Amino acid sequence: MRDHGNLIDGEWIAGGELRTNGNPSDANDVIGDFAAADAGQVADAIAAARRAQPGWARKAASERAAVLATAAAELQTRAPELGELLAREEGKTRADAVGEVVRAAQVLHFFAAEAVRAIGEKYPPVRPGVDVDVTREPVGVVGIITPWNFPIAIAAWKIAPALAYGNAVVFKPADLTPASGWALVEILHRAGVPAGVLNLVMGRGSVVGDAIVDGVDAVSFTGSVPTGRRIAARAIGNMARLQLEMGGKNPFVVLDDADLDIAVACAVNGAFFQTGQRCTATSRIIVADGIHDAFVDRVKAEMAALRIGHALDSETQIGPVVDARQLQTDLDYIRLAREEGCEVIGGDPLERPTKGHFLSPALLLGADNTMRSSREEIFGPVASVIRVRDYDEALAVANDTPFGLSSGIATTSLKHARDFQRNSAAGLVMVNVPTAGLDYHVPFGGRKASSYGPREQGSYAREFYTTIKTSYILS
Repeated sequence: MRDHGNLIDGEWIAGGELRTNGNPSDANDVIGDFAAADAGQVADAIAAARRAQPGWARKAASERAAVLATAAAELQTRAPELGELLAREEGKTRADAVGEVVRAAQVLHFFAAEAVRAIGEKYPPVRPGVDVDVTREPVGVVGIITPWNFPIAIAAWKIAPALAYGNAVVFKPADLTPASGWALVEILHRAGVPAGVLNLVMGRGSVVGDAIVDGVDAVSFTGSVPTGRRIAARAIGNMARLQLEMGGKNPFVVLDDADLDIAVACAVNGAFFQTGQRCTATSRIIVADGIHDAFVDRVKAEMAALRIGHALDSETQIGPVVDARQLQTDLDYIRLAREEGCEVIGGDPLERPTKGHFLSPALLLGADNTMRSSREEIFGPVASVIRVRDYDEALAVANDTPFGLSSGIATTSLKHARDFQRNSAAGLVMVNVPTAGLDYHVPFGGRKASSYGPREQGSYAREFYTTIKTSYILS
């Protein structure tokens, strides 16, 4: 099917216009046309969600769990097919894309179990004969706005807990990757989500996103810091609950005592794989003086061997940049780094048999932490290398950023590893593993400008998707 409508109140609805979705590996590959909703259709979706949500919340938790488990099983079965679709529209390699679909299935399985987990509390009475119960109830209608870099996994880890805890959803996927979001919704719809409980509205953020924020009880957003701040300012006027996951400028520290093989593997993977288009990607590599030259030489050798190409080519390790605009942003920052005094290794546009947005990874040598290229999120396969004297300077440089999402360290010293774990100003800390790469059953989120509101994923998701009620009962 080439034309894909919005899902509103259980019906697939055409939009005001159709927007064509293409392949960043091959400009000649058209994935399909996707309906762009207008503000009126968003209002209809929110109204449908309000009508449907109380009934969904009253269903037995086992019924909600069964729907999520059914959808999870289909995702798992269709992972190769859906992974190919994801790779075509986003540009990550087939292996990474299939892995992302499997991750989405794992998330749905997890929240199928969470739906039936007892999450209330009973307190001993202070007053004779008065019992105290603390229970959790759904927030109501949740607006979910997701980014293009993990178009099925992030959508899953927001939608699954919302549905598990009895909320209704109005979901907007990213403009660049509507196909993966559409596929996830279609699977959940057929798995038995009632009409109105899950609504899909595609289109521009300035139209669809704003209309969602204005009308829902809670907003879960992943994207850029400027957009997140704008959503926060808009949502607070409606007293909507907020969960924002935004940018990062994630440090990876390499100490003199590091295992060089581990340090290089972590840095190359964290900085360049999935084309650096991960909010947890390594973008500042902070290297102690004694190991700096050997480390850089090894990284340069690894970079030269990386295979960049079409996302569906089995030999490809790194696919294209997601679109022409993001490619230009990457090139602009690489040019800026040269102007700031960095030596740039790589960072060149590449030609391949198909017309796509291919870029060789870039290593910015001689960087310091005051440069714009070291402080602003690039969201591409670009990493600065910052030379420091010792661990104390490395920790100070790592924390000197407006962001606080992920951080990492390569060291064989338990003392330094534990100190970094305690004192790194980030929500995620990695020791001898890449800064990118997370599990589905543990909390995810950062500090400072990276995150706002309760954590995502795992059992911590209930903090956002439920509200607490305290009841006093005379027995």
